[in-house]
Amino acid sequence: MTIAKSELILGGQKSGKSRRAELLARQWLDAAPDHEAVLIATAQPWDEEMRQRIARHQADRAERVPGMRTVEEPFALAEAIRQHSNARTLVVVDCLTLWLTNLLMPAENASNSAVAPMDSARIASLLIAIQESAGPVVLVGNEIGLGVIPMGREVRAFVDALGRLNQDVAAVCERVTLMAAGLPLYLKGAP
Repeated sequence: MTIAKSELILGGQKSGKSRRAELLARQWLDAAPDHEAVLIATAQPWDEEMRQRIARHQADRAERVPGMRTVEEPFALAEAIRQHSNARTLVVVDCLTLWLTNLLMPAENASNSAVAPMDSARIASLLIAIQESAGPVVLVGNEIGLGVIPMGREVRAFVDALGRLNQDVAAVCERVTLMAAGLPLYLKGAP
């Protein structure tokens, strides 16, 4: 498996997205002794279930890719990519969907169900950070637009925003991979 300069990995929940990103990071680390890998985690521990999920992901990741560092950044994603990118470092972003959730549907606004408008400058900054990254960037995100049309204005607005974000990121990435049942389907830039 070759590592692209930038790869967007999409799929449904438990489709193998994060596992593929970890496999790429492990391959990168094994390729040269001076290689590094950093995971930019966008999840926030909103409740007990999410805290447990984060802890499980951290433990699993430490076992599968022991050399990968983790940086938590729920909002300033473009800045984090710029900060950690260099020619020897592979950056994994897990995940774009939670990042967008943090921006559009913040937990502290749970009582106000309106979806915040997306800041197009923030998206543009992310796209530039991906394109200008000195080392490889692997981005994980959910493909949630394949099912039925969700009931509720807020959920439909979020699904639309995520679809646009996925399209924008896919346009600037060298490779786009759709995961299903743990298997990769290359949509763009097949190795």
